[in-house]
Amino acid sequence: MSALFEPYTLRDVTIPNRVWMPPMCQYSAAPEGPETGVPGDWHFAHYAARAAGGTGLIIVEATGVSPEGRISPQDLGIWNDRQVEAFRRITRFLVSQGTVPAIQLAHAGRKASTGQPWKGGAPVGPEAYGWRPVAPSAVAFDERHPVPSELTVAQIQEVVGQFADAARRALAAGFEIVEIHGAHGYLINEFLSPHSNHRTDAYGGSYENRTRFALEVVDAVREVWPDDKPLFFRISATEWLEEGGWTADDTVRLARGLQAHGVDLLDVSTGGNASGVHIPTGPCYQVPFAARVKAETSLPVAAVGLITEPEQAEKIITNGEADAVLLGRELLRNPSWARHAARELGGEVRVPEQYHRSV
Repeated sequence: MSALFEPYTLRDVTIPNRVWMPPMCQYSAAPEGPETGVPGDWHFAHYAARAAGGTGLIIVEATGVSPEGRISPQDLGIWNDRQVEAFRRITRFLVSQGTVPAIQLAHAGRKASTGQPWKGGAPVGPEAYGWRPVAPSAVAFDERHPVPSELTVAQIQEVVGQFADAARRALAAGFEIVEIHGAHGYLINEFLSPHSNHRTDAYGGSYENRTRFALEVVDAVREVWPDDKPLFFRISATEWLEEGGWTADDTVRLARGLQAHGVDLLDVSTGGNASGVHIPTGPCYQVPFAARVKAETSLPVAAVGLITEPEQAEKIITNGEADAVLLGRELLRNPSWARHAARELGGEVRVPEQYHRSV
């Protein structure tokens, strides 16, 4: 039996295999009106195809906990009941295919209000349904981005409440797992890093203060999220800065704290909070960061980053570097990657009856 296709259980949720799909924004929701942030036909077809292809867990793309928490005006949201009802269509189908449905809850912070990537991805203003972003400190991401409004303590607490409300709605929408987005230069990551967090109050300065917001969000979500369902946290394990940023040492330390606060798995990525840095990409280039967390803590981890071949993924699991692998671009290219990998590795994966002639 291939290790990649062994089931994996967290709390009371069993995921049929270790081939998982990470959150990947589609920038394809309506930017205004009653359908704002609502998943539509594109989202259904996109996620349904990967479920039919045998993916064990699908984490729906970064979904805004508030309108101003979206990365772009075309991002998904989960702040109202219309969005919840539309998500139910997706989760029902994923479950019917044996796939566990998960969702990433997010606030984009100072990197919010940007255009669709295929239109340049530049910050947009009110004329294109944009807004002024917020952040821990009034520090722009780069020269293209506007200076964000610095959050007050009262506003920080409001965002914490928005994450909890979003988790309640995620449960109503049929999701089995929620992931808190603490990576890639978005709001939680901005608080974690001294590169972007220049506050002098209880939310800035020391490691304990900079991690306070992340842990408050985790506590608020865990309080409303059922005890029998897992909670994930996505982290950028390093900012790839020589000094003055979040480090792999910080990630290991935070992993222990997150586990103590009820997080069940760390989804380990890197980068995104500092512009202009050199990231040495290559096959499996982020796996060592996941492997270090797994080796130095008892928190389960998932690895991501240019994992494309079945043998690569199998080796990561059998070597004990991670408990699961997340395939991003490869699943965009090949929705049935899991089925093909199972055939190559001698594993088993569910095949829809309608596709049995292809086996």
